[in-house]
Amino acid sequence: MADVKEPESGTRETILQLIIERGPITAANLAQLLYLTPAAVRRHIGVLEEDELIEVHETLPTSRARRGRPARHYVATLEGQSILKNQYSAIAIDALDFIRDELGTDMVEAFATARVGELEERLRPEVDAAGDEPTQRAQALVKKLSDEGYAASLRTVGPRGYALQLCQGHCPVQQVAKRFPELCEAETEAFSRLLGVHVQRLATLASGDHVCTTHIPLLIQSRPAGTPSRAHATEGNQ
Repeated sequence: MADVKEPESGTRETILQLIIERGPITAANLAQLLYLTPAAVRRHIGVLEEDELIEVHETLPTSRARRGRPARHYVATLEGQSILKNQYSAIAIDALDFIRDELGTDMVEAFATARVGELEERLRPEVDAAGDEPTQRAQALVKKLSDEGYAASLRTVGPRGYALQLCQGHCPVQQVAKRFPELCEAETEAFSRLLGVHVQRLATLASGDHVCTTHIPLLIQSRPAGTPSRAHATEGNQ
């Protein structure tokens, strides 16, 4: 039985991956892609549905599908999508482990800085358009982060509203950042450059907190947005 179960499981994983990448997709389309019979694909689909990894996507009937029962189109559930994300996270962790072992921690930090630099470039135009005031820039940053899928929000803290807290309910590299906090540190530095104030990371999803929380002080003199923090400026002068 073990010899049969292994390829069955591998085929099922392939079907799940195709549904994630190409869904909504029918069993017939999957069968064509995998050179399997529709009956064989439907058997795997049944197991994936029972495990709540996929579900039927409701589609409007087309003129060609008005007669008879319409074909079912399948999409992955959130749990199904997380399986593929976890696989990608494992690959990323292996790659960064290799970089650290072969090239050193400095190269991991360089990778983290380069990665978040691309995010910063996407965020900056709208943040800069909000003006120089930190609160307005923070509001623009939150909007752009939410557009990027970070589920971001902003709240005022303190009796006089002396600070803001930027909260992120989702992190695309959460699993990787558990092992490589350099990713979180690079993101924090990017927020500091975008907002023009020295921000502080109070909590992270990677460390087990329910949200990533960044403290943004308001009642201090801000520095021009895009300039390095004092610590980085000092390092550069040494």
